[in-house]
Amino acid sequence: MDRLELVVRNTEEIVTLDELKELLESKKHPRAYVGYEPSGRVHMGHMLTVNKLIDLQQAGFEVVVLLADLHAYLNGKGSLEEVRETADYNKECFIALGLDPAKTEFVYGTDYQLEPDYVINVLKMARNTTLNRARRSMDEVGRGMENPHVSQMIYPLMQAVDIASLKLDLAVGGIDQRKIHMLAREEMPRLGMPAPICLHTPILSGLDGGKMSSSRENYISVDDSAEDVEKKILSAYCPAKAVEDNPVTGLFRFHIMPRRDEVTVHRPEKFGGDVTYVRYEDIENDFLGGDMHPLDLKKCAVEYLNEILDPVREKMG
Repeated sequence: MDRLELVVRNTEEIVTLDELKELLESKKHPRAYVGYEPSGRVHMGHMLTVNKLIDLQQAGFEVVVLLADLHAYLNGKGSLEEVRETADYNKECFIALGLDPAKTEFVYGTDYQLEPDYVINVLKMARNTTLNRARRSMDEVGRGMENPHVSQMIYPLMQAVDIASLKLDLAVGGIDQRKIHMLAREEMPRLGMPAPICLHTPILSGLDGGKMSSSRENYISVDDSAEDVEKKILSAYCPAKAVEDNPVTGLFRFHIMPRRDEVTVHRPEKFGGDVTYVRYEDIENDFLGGDMHPLDLKKCAVEYLNEILDPVREKMG
């Protein structure tokens, strides 16, 4: 897999692909980041962007992880002390998932977001941004946006200034970050800052086939016990011959196959025997064609996902 293929695999959108190609041609080691708002347990949604950061490291990028403690505070996720404790937990999970601490720059928002130059740039952007635009950019990521606080209007402006302050070429996030990233692309040049290239990953389905939500508890946390992972996957929504909104096929596409050269589904001979796959597309084709039973796929997902999560449980246990 070449450099560009590593960067773009399992993405929802690149803004823009031409700019990304030019970046890869012009820089051997461009800088990319993901900003994580510390707000609870690390789950498969976080792991999706961690997987992408690993792809980027393999493609020669310098990777920055912003542990956005001040953002979480502004978004009502706890006191600064509580948020910082969660950020430290997040960092250890990300390392256990495969981010090399020697090759990854971990930064806390409070390390630089209270510096005068940073604050001035946020205030400059505030003069250029309407309240409606700031509110729209937070629709997908804000808490209680039916009656938002002023602090939540500052949040997207800070995220834009983060990109400049950390000297980044590529901003990575879920597709729910799109409106904030588009605000950054439009407004940063007005402050004399380069517009970032943006890479967006998909939003994963919850285990029930709906939107992943902490309130619905329809997700797998990376420090769940092996027994809990098995129980959750075996009871997950997984309609035969369908991959849309299917969380089990999603586990193979986004989490298992990017980390394994091959996987083997173990089955009794009377049901076809063992079958080995080296590409996700072949798993999908067999499943859509009815040649792979949902239960066999679920059992295989349990085996490989638990192997991937074992280092997290060992480290965090």
